[in-house]
Amino acid sequence: MKATLVYHSKVQDDYANTLEIKVWRVPVTEHTPFGYKYALVYIAEGERVVGYDNERGKGDHKHIGGDQHSYTFKDISTLLSDFLEDVAVFKRRTYE
Repeated sequence: MKATLVYHSKVQDDYANTLEIKVWRVPVTEHTPFGYKYALVYIAEGERVVGYDNERGKGDHKHIGGDQHSYTFKDISTLLSDFLEDVAVFKRRTYE
């Protein structure tokens, strides 16, 4: 089975920043034990300020500013919720 794109969205928000979400269904392996590959990113002024991915060799993790933190994947719904909450935190700190 090849990777199958199951969700892709790319939008600009009210601040002209880009929010992009990609989720693929992949075979279950030691690197993708839940059967998903994902890349979620929020780009502000040309810089990734929030990102979540499960890059091979690094596993599930997130990027907040220039820092990388481990992330515990539960399911796609929780992943999206966690990502959007981190984006909201960034926006509150930056624009309010």
